[in-house]
Amino acid sequence: MYSYFVQCLREIKSMTNHDVGSPLPERRLLDLLRDAIRRKHYSYRTEQSYVHWARRFIFFHGKRHPRELGGDEVAAFLTHLARERSVAASTQNQALAALLFLYGEVLGAKLPWMQGIERAKRPVRVPVVLTREEVRALLSQLEGTKWLMAGLLYGTGLRLRECLRLRVKDVDFGYRQIAVRDRKGAKDRVTMLPAAVIEPLRNHLARVKRRHERDLEEGYGEVDLPFALERKYPRAPRDWGWQYVFPSVKLSADPRSGVIRRHHVFDSVLPRSPRPRVRPASPSPSAAIRCAIPLPLTCCRRATTYGPFRNFSVTRT
Repeated sequence: MYSYFVQCLREIKSMTNHDVGSPLPERRLLDLLRDAIRRKHYSYRTEQSYVHWARRFIFFHGKRHPRELGGDEVAAFLTHLARERSVAASTQNQALAALLFLYGEVLGAKLPWMQGIERAKRPVRVPVVLTREEVRALLSQLEGTKWLMAGLLYGTGLRLRECLRLRVKDVDFGYRQIAVRDRKGAKDRVTMLPAAVIEPLRNHLARVKRRHERDLEEGYGEVDLPFALERKYPRAPRDWGWQYVFPSVKLSADPRSGVIRRHHVFDSVLPRSPRPRVRPASPSPSAAIRCAIPLPLTCCRRATTYGPFRNFSVTRT
């Protein structure tokens, strides 16, 4: 706790080191956008997305400052995305959300046209439904960590990024449950831990712990922590309980701090797995697996699939 207050005092001192009366250095627009996003505790993926759309908007209008642009220019950019780039309605709405955040939170513009922009209407999709036998056949064609990840997605109803960012301390073998922390909507929830993955998960965590111990011996072993916990508890980044359940095989630099750490596996690891084929007894149309199946392996008869498996396809012949 003492080291945490010392660090805070150093930060305050560094903030007041500039000469009194001298103007503060002018910040770039995209840096101000990043500051506003982090001030509201948005995710890093949201920060990347909003900065991307703000940059594309500026370049689309010949690098003019957004203060010089208005509702007509925003509408022209959205029309360009829909007509020339053929983006989906969700992508168009994401770009609009980024621009409204830029004008409302960074530039402080509360203009009438901001409320009058029409959002693209998202189509209603019919989900693909697979039988229990088809799901078993699909999982049987995966192995190792990918099978374990797919089994957790299927048996617990986790979203893909919720599975990737799962911490060791949030897996409770005693109660057979998993705590999902600070996920979509900044909400926590508890979900079941299927019996079929308990022993494979124990063995997987044993291997991950041995790798973590080797990292500690080599001077690494840190993991990123949410908010200011790293300053409040300096030893927590090396603690076993805070490590990711599915860590990356390589060390990498944190995109914000530059510290060398072991991040979780990339979100394309599972969707880019080899495309499996399911051959049931009777022929029927092909189906595409689009996401995690929110029912346990032991009691599911028919289950709806969604997002992380959207690149898989199940061809029935």
